[in-house]
Amino acid sequence: MQEQQDNDGFDFDQWAILADKDPEAFELKRISTIEAVISDAPARCQMQLRRLQWKLDRIRDTAPTPLAACVRMQEMMWDSVLRDDGLLARLRQLPARNESGRDTARILDFQR
Repeated sequence: MQEQQDNDGFDFDQWAILADKDPEAFELKRISTIEAVISDAPARCQMQLRRLQWKLDRIRDTAPTPLAACVRMQEMMWDSVLRDDGLLARLRQLPARNESGRDTARILDFQR
């Protein structure tokens, strides 16, 4: 089996083997990993992350299959990108940049 590890040390194959061999240990590791990520986030973001994780857990709990949970989570993600106050709308509100990639602005000439 080819090892698939990203820059953060996440080894997909290791997680898949654990899920197959010991689902209870997988679930405990999943919960502790999520908690570690939330705890490492800035304090101002932690409540929002906990609420998001709660929503994701409820989707997993109520979906008839893991694939159905995945589809519902994907729909939730796209909604957060495409809704009126979503990521895409916020990106469009960013200041314009010129060809050099720098912010554009009118420069005022102050008298000395």
